[in-house]
Amino acid sequence: MEKHLHTFVVLAFKESKHLEDCIKSVLYQKHKSYVVIATSTPNNFIKNIARSYGLDILINENNKKGIGYDFEFASKFEHSELVTVAHQDDIYNYDYSYKMIERYKKNKSSIILFSDYYEIRGNENISTNINLIIKRIILMPLRFNVLNNSKFIKRSCLFLGNAICCPAVTFVSEKIMHKELFICDFKCNIDWYAWEKLSLEKGSFEYLSDKLMGHRVHENSTTTAIIKDNVRTQEDLVMFEKFWPCFIAKRINVFYKKSENSN
Repeated sequence: MEKHLHTFVVLAFKESKHLEDCIKSVLYQKHKSYVVIATSTPNNFIKNIARSYGLDILINENNKKGIGYDFEFASKFEHSELVTVAHQDDIYNYDYSYKMIERYKKNKSSIILFSDYYEIRGNENISTNINLIIKRIILMPLRFNVLNNSKFIKRSCLFLGNAICCPAVTFVSEKIMHKELFICDFKCNIDWYAWEKLSLEKGSFEYLSDKLMGHRVHENSTTTAIIKDNVRTQEDLVMFEKFWPCFIAKRINVFYKKSENSN
């Protein structure tokens, strides 16, 4: 297979009614990126959509099931310089890949590149709410090239919570190919876990303040179900303890739990 500059790996699970819209959004980009589907739940629904758009399917046959293993599999597409793991429920703006590539060309030392985003709730696009405003404030230092290579600054966007939206992230393949980023026992915070690992690596976190994709928030999402089971709060504490002494981490976690009400 030829080497591509940028690839969308659409991570599909079971039968999502939003999958086709996601695929359309990544196929009809300003920059014609390569598109492939990855799944650990192959079925006729996914196969028929793939056939309709002429897309290959990569099947994760790892017997260790879980969302972390799915993300690890999807992110390690070796035939591309840049990889975006597109979540099946989300939408990518027309110029997402173009702007990611242009930023990457300006800074080849990048580890990850990611954009701002808007929320999709039902049929409505929400560009601003309290949760989004807080994340944008936390991420503001990464907008400056003189700062986004600093280990302290990279970790500063993570030590009060996960301000990086996972589906908005593009990976630089050579920087992550031989690292296990998402393999952990978490059910929710696998992305936060991965960013914390990468924050210790040499290279920049490139943040584009443009809203280049829409992240869907709905009642049937994995995140919503996990919050109801109180799993996320336990995982949040584990992550806070990577940045803070235990007694401070517990106090921060109490306040952070309130932000879950927006999901």
